[in-house]
Amino acid sequence: MLLILNVGKGSKMKYNKLTILLKYVLYLINASNGRGHGIHSPFVFSFIKKVLNTKTQGDWVNEIENYRATLLNNQQEINIVDLGAGALLQTNKKKRISMAARGSLKSKKYSTLLNRIVAYYKPISVLEMGTSFGITTCYLAQAMPGAKVVTMEGAPAIAKEALHTFSILGFQNIQLVEGDFDKSLPLYFNSTTTIGVAYVDGNHSYEPTMRYFNLLLAKSNQDSIFIFDDIHWSREMEMAWKEIKEDERVSLTIDLFYIGIVFLKKENKEKENFIIRF
Repeated sequence: MLLILNVGKGSKMKYNKLTILLKYVLYLINASNGRGHGIHSPFVFSFIKKVLNTKTQGDWVNEIENYRATLLNNQQEINIVDLGAGALLQTNKKKRISMAARGSLKSKKYSTLLNRIVAYYKPISVLEMGTSFGITTCYLAQAMPGAKVVTMEGAPAIAKEALHTFSILGFQNIQLVEGDFDKSLPLYFNSTTTIGVAYVDGNHSYEPTMRYFNLLLAKSNQDSIFIFDDIHWSREMEMAWKEIKEDERVSLTIDLFYIGIVFLKKENKEKENFIIRF
């Protein structure tokens, strides 16, 4: 199963646009060119050639992207409960679907990458923490036609819209679990033996992210993959990413700026951390 986590530590406030831009420039300066040149790890070289730099094509991509456009133009207002670090305290406010979608949907570039990761490594299951409106969930589910994707969403109104997304796009191999991650994640662990691929894009706070990370590790093996979303979103996120990279149970990480990918393979004798342009 694949896991993608969205976390942080320190200040809960998101970096401003200028700070993120400067960090992105530093990322481009420090990153490998994304073509595999100078990469001596066969595993990472294969990842670059067969996953990172391939294209995701098909009529199904257009169908998902057309529905993304529908969400981005939907002026309906819904009540949104924020249980993560997007707000300092839990909030409940009205917001247009278009605005909520604009702030939460992962881009086509990264959504298709997640699809390719799942399709290439063929995990036994996929866990997504943070459904949003279900666009990324559909990309994950398309790569897992013979298995079920479990996705978790804390905001009831958004969960309802996500279910509508799955219905409109015809995905039947998705199970949506509504509610606080602190309650739904332990229940999920009780029903599974091993984490394959987990995508977590929910809570931007350090403490819960590190708690989820350790819980997931307890159910993982050397083939498990964790993907953390928005690793440079805030000081908290960057501190969490640094601590995860340094964890002795982690063998290899790949920093793509907007997401960080964690591998646990024991075959790596020395810990390796890569920054790759994407």
